[in-house]
Amino acid sequence: MYLVKSPLLLKWFYSALIWNKDRSKKIVYLTFDDGPIPNVTDFVLNTLKSYSAKATFFCIGDNIRKHPSVFESLKIDGHAIGNHTFNHLNGWKTDDTGYLTNFLKCQALTQSNLFRPPYGKIKKSQIKKLKAERLKLTADLQTVNSQLQIVMWDVLSGDFDANLSPEQCYQNVIKNVKNGSIIIFHDSLKAFDRLQYALPQTLKYLTEKGYQFGIL
Repeated sequence: MYLVKSPLLLKWFYSALIWNKDRSKKIVYLTFDDGPIPNVTDFVLNTLKSYSAKATFFCIGDNIRKHPSVFESLKIDGHAIGNHTFNHLNGWKTDDTGYLTNFLKCQALTQSNLFRPPYGKIKKSQIKKLKAERLKLTADLQTVNSQLQIVMWDVLSGDFDANLSPEQCYQNVIKNVKNGSIIIFHDSLKAFDRLQYALPQTLKYLTEKGYQFGIL
């Protein structure tokens, strides 16, 4: 069970998390979860490039370990990188210490101040522990401190759902998108059949409607 549009009650309960950006600006934020992997992530990068669009990739640490060259391509193309845990952990089913350890294992590879909990499932106690971490980011050979931003979403394409058609995934996005929306796709094998159709169509629609594509 999942909701395409994030409900206001959930946003209120987890108000410390980021659900959308500035509604006054005609900018949307495409995000991709679960990569990087060969072929699928490559398809995403090529499709984004054809529309001169940037995006944010929430990467699984184990996939970065397995596919370092694909991960490098994300950075070379100027996209933002986020932490998605090392092993795609469900926070509701994981103790806080184990969750933090897995997050830090991925953090060693991503070196990002962005984090998205897999499945969107995280306990408030885990949020507190993660927020308490002062993350050290490397930029221009200087070490700076940055507060962790936990990023959720307000539009879910549903591309991971084999019961949906590619057209339904596309419609999920265009019927719910608005200024400042954070939109989720997945650069995963599970989603690829639907992503191949929904992503180019979404980019075409949003471009024609005059939206710009921001990174988080």
